[in-house]
Amino acid sequence: QVQLVESGGGLVQPGESLRLSCAASGFTFSNYAMNWYRQAPGKERELVAAITAIGGNTNYTDSVKGRFTISRDNAKNTVYLQMNSLKPEDTAVYYCNAKQSLGVRTWRSYWGQGTQVTVSS
Repeated sequence: QVQLVESGGGLVQPGESLRLSCAASGFTFSNYAMNWYRQAPGKERELVAAITAIGGNTNYTDSVKGRFTISRDNAKNTVYLQMNSLKPEDTAVYYCNAKQSLGVRTWRSYWGQGTQVTVSS
């Protein structure tokens, strides 16, 4: 049974930090690219950060570059999102996603249940 379980969300003040974790099970974690998405109320889900399966190359949406860091520990089947200098506009439900290419334009994708991050004074 595939599971992605996020943790680490909460309520923080602007400028503070949080670290999200996503523990994976039920599939070969090291074969999957891992992504963090977020969805704010009334907005579409957006890709925040990504890390490749091989090489651990990372990519970020412009609004979080220099503040967020994605990393993975394949020995622990866990992906992390370190979020520093948080802003109110970072408030959203954050989702962990695992993605594997099966061929041209074909993917296998798994989602976690999400964790709420609220940045407010």
